[in-house]
Amino acid sequence: MNLLAFDTSTDALSLAVGRGLGAQQQVWQHSGPGGAQASSSLINALMDLLRQADLRLADLDAICFGSGPGSFTGLRTACSVAQGLAFGANVPVLPVPSLLALAQAARSHAAPGVTEGRITALLDARMDEIYAASYAFDGALWTLLQAPCLVAPQDVVHWSCLSAPSQGAPLWQAFAGNVVGVYGDRLRLAPEDVYVAALPTAAAMLQLAPALLAADQAVPASQALPLYVRDKVAKTTLEREAEKADKAQLLARQASATPHV
Repeated sequence: MNLLAFDTSTDALSLAVGRGLGAQQQVWQHSGPGGAQASSSLINALMDLLRQADLRLADLDAICFGSGPGSFTGLRTACSVAQGLAFGANVPVLPVPSLLALAQAARSHAAPGVTEGRITALLDARMDEIYAASYAFDGALWTLLQAPCLVAPQDVVHWSCLSAPSQGAPLWQAFAGNVVGVYGDRLRLAPEDVYVAALPTAAAMLQLAPALLAADQAVPASQALPLYVRDKVAKTTLEREAEKADKAQLLARQASATPHV
C-alpha cells in the first residue's frame, strides 16, 4: 500500500510517505515549521519525499491529511493541498482526525507493546481553551469515546472519561498532547495521571490508515473537508460595538447606583 500523509494542524509540519504494510513498510519522513509557513513549503517537501520513495502521485492508494481540529490556516492548507493533489492524480483522500493521530503518536511513543487502553488527546486551541477527544484502543482498532470539542483547562480532568474499569486489571490510560507547558497546574492533573507530550504526526497517520481505509473512511477529493470545532476565532465589528455598548450601560447603571457623598 502506497500512502502520502501530512499534518499542518499545529505549529509543526509533519509529512510521511509509506510503501508496503506492517513490518514490510518503508517510511520516509519530513518535519518543519507549520502554521502559516506550511503553505510555502508543503508541496515541495512532499514531492521530494515521493521522489525519495520512487513514487508518483498516481501510484498512491490514498492521500491522508490531518483534518483537525487545529489551526484554521493549517487546516485549510492541508485540505486544499490534499484536494488538489487527489483531483490531479485521481486518488481518494483519507481525512484523519488530528486528535486521533495525536493519540496514536502518544501510544507508539509511550506504550508500543500495550494492546488495550484509553487516551485523552489534548491540543492547545489558544483563546484559553483546549481541543480534546478521548479514544480507546484494542489491538490495531481505535474507538471514539468522546468526540472532539473545546474544553477549559481546569475542566479537562472532569470532562475526560479516563477512569479505572470496574472489572479486571486496570487499562493503560493517559493524557497526551501539548498543553502541560501552556496551562500547567490549571489542568488539575493528579500525580498518578500519565501525561505524554505529543503532537499529531504523519507517521502516526500511516499507522492508522489501513484500518481507516478498511472502514471505508476514504472520500473523493470533493468531499475532503476540515473539521472545525471552533467555528469562529474573532468577533465581528457589530459584536464588538454591541459589547462596548453593554459595558457602557453597565458602568452607567453602577455609577447611578453609587451613593453620592
